[in-house]
Amino acid sequence: MSNQSHYQQLGLTEDASFDEIQTARDVMKKQHSGDQKSLQNIEAAYDAILMDRLRLRQEGKIKVPERIRFPERSTQAPPPAASESTNKMPSWLESLIDTPSRADIVWPAGGYLALAAISVYGSTTSVLQLTLALGVGGCLYFLNRKENKFGRSVLLSAGALILGLLLGGILGPLAPATGLSLEIFITIITFLVLWLVSAFLR
Repeated sequence: MSNQSHYQQLGLTEDASFDEIQTARDVMKKQHSGDQKSLQNIEAAYDAILMDRLRLRQEGKIKVPERIRFPERSTQAPPPAASESTNKMPSWLESLIDTPSRADIVWPAGGYLALAAISVYGSTTSVLQLTLALGVGGCLYFLNRKENKFGRSVLLSAGALILGLLLGGILGPLAPATGLSLEIFITIITFLVLWLVSAFLR
């Protein structure tokens, strides 16, 4: 079936406007609303006309109104959205931050809660040292399990230990308000930092 016959099928000429094409299709569909085969032929003719117009547009032979969107591929990438450019994290930070699964959050949290409980109830220096060593080992294990990069896991675990001890020392004046000794308070703050690192970094 030639392109001309598609226009004739809808009662149109080749110079019909887009609005005229749509109106003709709607009128024809109402006239043949009970005839499935006719409806299919009308849709096929309409699609063929649109494809013909798309071809002519790509060849630069016709100008199509901007509100009509044909499924043609653009040769240029769309400009980035403003929100993407302003909210994007630096690549070095993005490579560190992880989107953890539920298990990656819950299992370390359970382990550190258990270590915190042992630290509180067995509050001798040797128990605190042992629980801290276990906490660093747990952080090392959980980090290495994610990326299988042992060296990086060691560095992050050591950094988390140092940061936790420093933060606990800075927040030390709050220890009496919690009813805990300074050593236990610092240990629990360190566990919190180790948990955050093991769950949310990689």
